[in-house]
Amino acid sequence: MKSLIGTLVALACLTGGAEVLAAGDVAAGKAKSATCVGCHGANGISGNDLWPNLAGQKAGYLAKQIKAYRDGGRNDPMMSSMVKTLSDQDIDDLAAYYSSLK
Repeated sequence: MKSLIGTLVALACLTGGAEVLAAGDVAAGKAKSATCVGCHGANGISGNDLWPNLAGQKAGYLAKQIKAYRDGGRNDPMMSSMVKTLSDQDIDDLAAYYSSLK
């Protein structure tokens, strides 16, 4: 029984984490980031306390949060409207780009 539980826990960790791994292209993400700059800054560092810094965040975290805004899991009128047309690949590219910044 213990080995079954251990196997199920390991399987859940492996499959659950896979959905948030971003496999994006940094260069493509940089090209797609033009609309993000207004709030999140040219290098992913926001000049306003209302908007978070994106530079250096983990790619999986960024992708998960952007997808949540796009899909309605998180709600912010500005963010939701900015990301509503992004594909999963667009999001992965943006996440890869911002996670590559220091």
